[in-house]
Amino acid sequence: MIESLFGNLAALGTNEVILMVFGAIVLLLIFWLIGGYNGLVRLRNRYRNAFAQIDVQLKRRHDLIPNLVETAKGYMKHESETLEAVIEARNTAASARKGLSPDDAGQMKGLMAAEAGLGSMLGKFFALSEAYPDLKANQNMMQLSEELTSTENKVSFSRQAYNDAVTIYNTQTETIPTNIIAGMFSFRQAVLFEVTNAEERERVDVSFD
Repeated sequence: MIESLFGNLAALGTNEVILMVFGAIVLLLIFWLIGGYNGLVRLRNRYRNAFAQIDVQLKRRHDLIPNLVETAKGYMKHESETLEAVIEARNTAASARKGLSPDDAGQMKGLMAAEAGLGSMLGKFFALSEAYPDLKANQNMMQLSEELTSTENKVSFSRQAYNDAVTIYNTQTETIPTNIIAGMFSFRQAVLFEVTNAEERERVDVSFD
């Protein structure tokens, strides 16, 4: 069989052999491009799906805060400025989240800044609430606080999963030879969801014991 193959090649002209080799190389390149492109698409979809989980938890967080503030109003009558600032920060964060694409670096940075501001105001709110024992004993306040703490934990876990997915994707877009495909098809670097202030980094810790 091998002798027959060499015999057939020998029977072909030089041009035919060159065309066959060139065709084989082109086919290999096409398969490589398809495989690399599909791999990047899968990694991009993975971090997009991970961000969707963050979005669910952030929405839950934003939905809880107005009820929290409304409950506190009856007790923290002298802290109206702080309560209004919490709602304003919540509204800013909710607006930044709406219609956001994790592929858009500018939108992601805007969301991170808004969430950092919200985390800072929540920290101030709970620090002030310590001076109101009747508020701390309120059953509705205790339940909302527990739900908020649970949601904060879920945000943290979801953010870690998202950042892990982004890191894997970004590494693929930077390393040779996949970076060539990333450049050809405009696979841009994704943005990590980073903690930007000390209050948010330490997580809002709610305790009404």
